[in-house]
Amino acid sequence: MTIPVEYFFVLSALLFFIGVFGFITRRNLIAMLISVELILNAVDINFAAFNRILYPGEFEGFFFTLFSIGVSAAESAVAVAIILNVYRHFKSDQVNSIENMKL
Repeated sequence: MTIPVEYFFVLSALLFFIGVFGFITRRNLIAMLISVELILNAVDINFAAFNRILYPGEFEGFFFTLFSIGVSAAESAVAVAIILNVYRHFKSDQVNSIENMKL
């Protein structure tokens, strides 16, 4: 018994909109990073689901998904490093504390 592809699209849409809502409403840098990761996970689910529809016997969508996961991991590592430096400098992980940053 297989799961219908529409369920994957519904899950992907939910993850995407939860991520967008979290990114817009949160002021904490870590929460914003988690929201971006939810959006990227929604994209990965779409890659796999569209691969299942368009190329059922091949793996193009899965390779895109693996590449996207690798890029997401690198993006998370860089973002955490930036957030740690911001926290060390401003003693806060809130966006409001870094809005008036001078060059």
